[in-house]
This record gives sequence, C-alpha cells and structure tokens, in this order.
Amino acid sequence: MTKIVGVRFRNAGKSYYFDPKDMELFVNDKVIVETARGVELGTVTIPAMEVDDEKVTQPLKEVTRKATDKDVQKAKDNEAAEKEAYKICLEKIAKHNLEMKLVQAEYTFDKSKLLFYFTADGRVDFRELVKDLASVFHTRIELRQIGVRDETKILGGIGICGRELCCKTYLTEFAPVSIKMAKEQNLSLNPTKISGVCGRLMCCLKNEEDTYEYLNKTTPKRGDIVATANGETGEIIDVNVLRQTLRVLFEENDNKEVREYEVSEVTVRGHKKKGQNNQNQAKQQEISKEEQEASLLEALDKQEEAASENNKKENKNNKNHNNNGNHHQKGDHKKENNKKNHNKKNHHNNKKNHKSKDNKES
Repeated sequence: MTKIVGVRFRNAGKSYYFDPKDMELFVNDKVIVETARGVELGTVTIPAMEVDDEKVTQPLKEVTRKATDKDVQKAKDNEAAEKEAYKICLEKIAKHNLEMKLVQAEYTFDKSKLLFYFTADGRVDFRELVKDLASVFHTRIELRQIGVRDETKILGGIGICGRELCCKTYLTEFAPVSIKMAKEQNLSLNPTKISGVCGRLMCCLKNEEDTYEYLNKTTPKRGDIVATANGETGEIIDVNVLRQTLRVLFEENDNKEVREYEVSEVTVRGHKKKGQNNQNQAKQQEISKEEQEASLLEALDKQEEAASENNKKENKNNKNHNNNGNHHQKGDHKKENNKKNHNKKNHHNNKKNHKSKDNKES
C-alpha cells in the first residue's frame, strides 16, 4: 500500500497522486508540487489515504509544501500576465499569417514555461512563431494543438439544458459518444438537436446509456403485437422506455382506438408483418438522412481522437530524437576531448624522451 494525496490543477480536471510525506493535508488545501511541466500550484481533492501499489505510477513525486498567501497572490498575478501574453500571441499569429485559432495562454507557477493552446483544421508550421514569442517573453514556449471538445472545456458556456456545460463543471475526461446511443434513447437524429456547443455529439448522451440499454432489452418494441389481460390484441405504436408505458392501437372493422398500458399489463404475441405504407417509408427516408448527417459528427470525433493520439506519439518521438541527438553530440564531444588529451600526452612524452636523449649525449 502507498500513501497518497490527490491534487487537481484545473476545475473539472484530473486528480493526480502525490506523496504527502508527513504533512497534514485536507480537501481544498492549496499546495505546491513539482510536475512534468514544472512547479505548479494545485488544490487537494483527495485527502491523504492508502491505495494499492498497482494504482500508483512510480516514482511518486512529493508535495513540496503548503501554499502561502504569497503563492496564491503569485498565481493571480500569473493570470493577469496570461491575458497580456494572449493578446501578444494573437498579434504574432496575424503577423505570420497562420491559420490557427488561439484558445488560451497559460504560465506554469514558476513562469519557467508559457503554453499556448490553439485549434486548427490541419497541421500548422509554427516554428517561426515560437522563435518570435521566445524573443518577447524570454522563457520556454510551448504550443499545443487541441480539439474542439477541449476548446469548449477551457472556454465554458451554457448548454441547451440551460445549465453550465458538463465538461466545464465536473467531467474529468471525455467518454466516446456514438449515434447508437441516440438511437437507444429514441432521440431525434437531427444533428442540431443532439450536438453540443462544441458542434460534436453531446457528452450527456452517455449519462443514461446504461439505463436505456437495460430497459430496451426487457421492453416491447414499436410494431409488436401484444395481448391485454382481457384477451384483446393490438399493435404498439409508441413506447416510453423510462416510464415503462406503451400506447397500443386496437382496430375492429372501421373503428380504431388507442389506449395506454404499462409494460407489465401486456404480453407480446408477435411482430407486425413486413411492409410499410408510403407515409412510413417517407418517414424512414427522412430518418436515414438525419442519421447520415449525425454520422458525420461521429466521424469527426474519431478523426480528432486519432489526430490527438498521433500528435502525442510525434511529440514523444521528437523528444526521444532530441535526447538521442544530444547523447550523440555528447559522445562525439567526449571522443574529441579524449583524442586531444591523447595527442597532448604523446607530445609531452616525445618532448621528455628528446630531452633525456640530449642529456645522454652531453
């Protein structure tokens, strides 16, 4: 078992494990920790506790210290500096005529690094931009390309439900969302109704997916022929999965009647024979068209996920390549020094032998 404390750096961000050492830390305490990005100010979200060693990535970094009032004030000053950096970066982007949308500027706590988050339709060559920014801010510059979902998470907003966006308030990571979820919940496949502020399928489609999957397995489908306790048979024309109610159409001669029943009050006797009238066919074609449009949103999500993974791999490979390059340069430099030392030693020995030979002749 390993003793840990959970620290979060952003609202609705992930909680990362750190070693609390002997410090007594409570939820909402501000702490200073060292991360891969540098020194950061974070908030304790998980109090000190012991977890299985398998859940901890070793080596576990320690909490440096509790944050003071000066640290909190410094973080606020950094936020003010970030706004100024954002404006300057916008000017530089326009100067270099780059097709990219700047989303946010962010300093690390110790200002050892300045990160700029941006979105773009494709790859962007921002090497000259980085050099320009480095000459202005005199610190390490890093530009990160993000997707539209991450952009919305950073900027925030109000959803169609009238509440603040889930990704901004509590979602720590994005779960895969598909058209199948909208179908399971019997929602309209019109993209304007099932897409969020980011223009992608709404994350909340995932919230009730498990419930709908379970209920759909036990609920009769539209078009099923059912029998009531009185022995009457009719066709299901509408289903309310959550309420577990059905609307059943009864036909006798030229008379038609629709009544509502609970799922437990009817028994499924069979399915309606294949064959639809022209009205149903037209409706089905309309649904298919909406489904195609909604499928485009799903495809865009998959493309962004794949692009994000590729960017991570490329950054990792570039980092390894740079490290290997530095290693080779150090090795070559070392060989060159050894060669110089060897030549120097030979020259010294030759000089000594020559002097000894002169003494003998004399």
